[in-house]
This record gives sequence, C-alpha cells and structure tokens, in this order.
Amino acid sequence: MTNEELRLELISAGRKAVAQLIKVAKKDIIKDISMDDDLAADKMKNAAAAKKLAIFDAFEILSRIEQEKMAIEESKGEGSRVDNKQGFAERRSGKKYHRTSNDYSSFYYT
Repeated sequence: MTNEELRLELISAGRKAVAQLIKVAKKDIIKDISMDDDLAADKMKNAAAAKKLAIFDAFEILSRIEQEKMAIEESKGEGSRVDNKQGFAERRSGKKYHRTSNDYSSFYYT
C-alpha cells in the first residue's frame, strides 16, 4: 500500500471514531439518580468531564483529518516551480535590481 492509500484509510477510521465520539457526547449524563446523594454529584462531574473530553477529541481528530486531506492534495499537485529569469541567489536575497539608465552598465540595489 502506498502512503496515500494508508492516509485515506486513516482518514476513514478517524471519521468512524468521530461518529462514535458524537454518540458518547449525545448520551444523557446521568439517568434516574437522586440529586441528594454525594455520590451522584461525583458521578455527574465525571460524566461531564468524559463528555467534554469526547467533544474535544472529536474536534482534534477532525482538524487532523483536514490537515491530512490538504497534505494529500498538495502531494498530488506538482511542486511549485519558479518561472522567472533570476537566479537562486537573487530570488533569496530580497533585493531587487534597478536600472539607472537605458544601458546595462549601471545597476543599484534597493
């Protein structure tokens, strides 16, 4: 399998994981427990923390899926090729050449 195929499989698995996390987040926190009990308060706190974690994990997985999709799209396209007449050093220097007259004898940097 190629790296691209493996990435696509991981994206598919990530989507399934997000679907499961959404199911967890949609469930009720606590069912049929009296609020007078101290144990009920601890259970509710733990359940709320678990829901929060599930939601944040789902968002993290989704953002990573988007990053991987962008990486796959970039790898499919060809690398950007610079199409100008300057050499490597001139492009990287950040300085531009300017002519001071019509002949090519005098140039200055800006």
